[in-house]
Amino acid sequence: MSRRETALKYFERNRDYTDYRVKTGIELYRKGNATLKVTDEKGNPAKGAKVFAKQKNHEFKYGANIFMLDEFENSEKNAIYRESFRELFNLATVPFYWSDLEPEQGKPRYAADSPRIYRRPATDLCVDYCLENGIEPKCHCLNYDNFLPEWLHDASVEYHKEMLEKRFFELSERYSKKIPSWEVTNETFCYYMLAKERGRDYSKFYMCDDFVEWSFLTADKYFHNNRLIINDYNVWGSAYSGNRSAYYMQIERLLQNKSIHLDSVGMQQHVFAERDAEKDAAFERYNPEFVYRVLDTYAALGKKIQITEMTLSAYSNEPEDEDIQAEIVKNLYPIYFSHPAMEAVIYWNLVDGYAAFAPQGDMTAGENRFHGGLMRYDMSKKPAYYALKELFSKTWITNAETVADDGGVAHLRGFYGDYELKVAYDGKEYDLDMNILSSRENINRIVLK
Repeated sequence: MSRRETALKYFERNRDYTDYRVKTGIELYRKGNATLKVTDEKGNPAKGAKVFAKQKNHEFKYGANIFMLDEFENSEKNAIYRESFRELFNLATVPFYWSDLEPEQGKPRYAADSPRIYRRPATDLCVDYCLENGIEPKCHCLNYDNFLPEWLHDASVEYHKEMLEKRFFELSERYSKKIPSWEVTNETFCYYMLAKERGRDYSKFYMCDDFVEWSFLTADKYFHNNRLIINDYNVWGSAYSGNRSAYYMQIERLLQNKSIHLDSVGMQQHVFAERDAEKDAAFERYNPEFVYRVLDTYAALGKKIQITEMTLSAYSNEPEDEDIQAEIVKNLYPIYFSHPAMEAVIYWNLVDGYAAFAPQGDMTAGENRFHGGLMRYDMSKKPAYYALKELFSKTWITNAETVADDGGVAHLRGFYGDYELKVAYDGKEYDLDMNILSSRENINRIVLK
């Protein structure tokens, strides 16, 4: 069986089922009706006004990590990255790894001119870039024990909590009004073996029963107006996907505490299977029936879902492999986009050759060897890049025209998001902004003046 047949088998086998759920789900959960009440400046109905609506952004979030912002070996690559990221995404995961943000106690690397650490651009630099370009920044992560500063490794539980609370407070003071969403904990079931390989155990606090609960209760003290997210990767295997899995029950237990503020469930989707094991990964990761089952199971918790980290392996830069990666993008993103609980899909590394656990440019080591980026090491764009761009800029986009009736009322149905309007009335044209949001009844009053 060819790699194409192996990777795409379940998409083809479940085509009718997938097409039905995608079509109906997108129509029901990603689009809405808007009523436009158009009047002149005196309040008279603008009968016959022509309204041209052009969508400029999506309410649904789709992004990647921004760990390589100004981190490349030359200015040309940095410029291409900045432009490509802005062109493709509306959300960016910003690195808040504690060990790299505050390697020296009391001297956090917030400012854009902070000492450089590879794949860890300063937080101010990332946030400013996002806000300048209409991209929503997202924190990764408040309390992630695998990236504990060296100066805290042997700390007591009490001192660890004290320093965490100080960290939460400082981050909220600086960023809570700029960053809407914060991952509170990450990978709380992971890295036991990796920690031993690195020559240390987890912190004393990590091993406490209240690690997750304390983290969320404390986060709510400082980020009570922000979106709080839990994140993990133990989701997709058969042993992890049901409502008796550890992650599901961890979330269920959190929600039993009515003082806990939890908005979204994060699911990682890294397909780091070796090429000869892709057939097993495809059964779970590239199987619409299985993917929908997992999403439906977690949706029963009553919280939104995010695919927080996703890597779709191409394995090489051969045209056939890259085309298969693009086909997976075209098949998998519609499943996520159509699910009612899904609010964001975040690809991980935009560019090949700069992934974790590998020297820069070494495509045989670490996560680089999976060729999971949407762009090649030379910054050229893969078919997967264009496939994703096509979905959000052409397939799932609304550009429509409508005309106001005798009462000055016009109707529009479109994807949730922000719109530019051009209204033609009485020989004049007017430029305005409007949005269609899933959280409200979309009645928009438009005054032409």
